[in-house]
Amino acid sequence: MNENDFDPEDGGGFDADDWTRLKPFVGAVATLDDVQARRAVFALGDSDDPRPIPMDLPQPVIWWEDDGELAAVAVQAETHLNAEGEEMEILGLILPDGEGAVALMEDVDLVDDTDPTWRDLVTRAIDPSAADDD
Repeated sequence: MNENDFDPEDGGGFDADDWTRLKPFVGAVATLDDVQARRAVFALGDSDDPRPIPMDLPQPVIWWEDDGELAAVAVQAETHLNAEGEEMEILGLILPDGEGAVALMEDVDLVDDTDPTWRDLVTRAIDPSAADDD
């Protein structure tokens, strides 16, 4: 991604009060063209029975990653079968800085935007010096 892909007004990210403006990718399984046009976060080409997951998007989440927990907003949700026939529920996430990420549904907690942990994680991601300041 380069900086020309982002809205110059906001850098593509969000804060705890403006996340609802993020555009979800719903109603279809994403293609590489969707990802390249920045309509979708990910496209999987080597899975079976891909389907969109019917859920309200965008959706605030806390992503449990190797380095700890991160605030994000899910904007894409798909289910795919892997080579072993196991179902994988996959989310396309937008992080507060505007970067995209991909996570398994089992690695996130769906939260409300009033969740104090989510709000604190968003604030710390945007301005690390503002952690726990009210």
